[in-house]
Amino acid sequence: MAVSGHELAGLLERHGFDFFAGVPCSLIEDLIATLESHPRLPYVPVPREDVAVGLAAGAWFAGRRPAVLMQNSGLGTSLNALASLALMYGLPALLIVTWRGHLGKDAPEHILTGEISPALLDLLKIPHRVLAADTLEADLAWTVETMDKAMQPVALLVPPGVVEIGKAGHATPAPIRASQAGVPADQQVAGPSVLTPRLSRLDAIAAARTALGRESVIHANGYMCRESFSLGDRPENFYMIGSMGLASAIGLGLSLADPARPAVVLDGDGNLLMNLGIVPLVAALQPRRFVHIVFDNEVYGSTGSQRSISAEIRLDRMAAAAGYRTVTAVTAADEITQAVRAALDGAGPHFILAKVTTQEAEVPRIPYTPHEIRDRFRRSVRA
Repeated sequence: MAVSGHELAGLLERHGFDFFAGVPCSLIEDLIATLESHPRLPYVPVPREDVAVGLAAGAWFAGRRPAVLMQNSGLGTSLNALASLALMYGLPALLIVTWRGHLGKDAPEHILTGEISPALLDLLKIPHRVLAADTLEADLAWTVETMDKAMQPVALLVPPGVVEIGKAGHATPAPIRASQAGVPADQQVAGPSVLTPRLSRLDAIAAARTALGRESVIHANGYMCRESFSLGDRPENFYMIGSMGLASAIGLGLSLADPARPAVVLDGDGNLLMNLGIVPLVAALQPRRFVHIVFDNEVYGSTGSQRSISAEIRLDRMAAAAGYRTVTAVTAADEITQAVRAALDGAGPHFILAKVTTQEAEVPRIPYTPHEIRDRFRRSVRA
């Protein structure tokens, strides 16, 4: 007999899962419908599965036990996030993966993915079980024990018929943001209409750091981490080695899981362009202590300074159109410091675009292992 979404949500809560993010699938529509209106279990509908993996990482840093919901097609979308974030750093999360194409019975687009889904999890070295309605308690107990002991994601493959479909009804879920107050539709960007870079990214990062105290700071991957480290290490810094594009998702997950804690993201134009879906998601959720700083040099510096399309578009105007509470464009050191201080002092989310030159500094690599970066950052968040 299939389990209802309400029953499954209750079991997940009893096993400590208290933060959910994902992309929907009809095989678990009843569970998602339950989570959408649940009084205690937050569910964040994300634009891509790899974003959900990033949110889960941020939530885990804040002390939550996260679960990521995805169709098995999302394993492909989230492959890099799983390999170079969740698995490399060792970030526990439950992956609830629906098994479309199970036994070769489904629409044509699901057949191959259904055939290889267990093998994909094996290749990633992610422990997994096939969820069954009559072994739910045992499966979830194994999940918690395994993910906490191994310090990594584990997966439950959910075949058709395990979770009831259509039992929770199809009432329109409550909006994830209750009010648009303070975010005018015609919001203008503060700062000059033409941005002429005057600072290197190293100098711009230094100016931003001047405004910081003990805030948690998630650094996008690439030279940005190394430049910030060269200016002075701090345990509150999470340095990203891989997972390009997911710094903002990690910061958002941290901010949602611990709304009182400021979460500062040092992002790049290439990173943000790789994950543009995060912009409307942040605007929809309105995390009040979220500060998103994008250092835009219009190139992919780590790979030889190939040009990015931010030379043709204004990322700050996109953030304003989406609905960030404040949006500022800056080019000078004092402007950057002032903008970060103002953002930390006021209700967010805040978007700060710092146009910088393409100059790259000669800086050393981060000397810590991924697990060392993880452990000291989580200790700083939980302190």
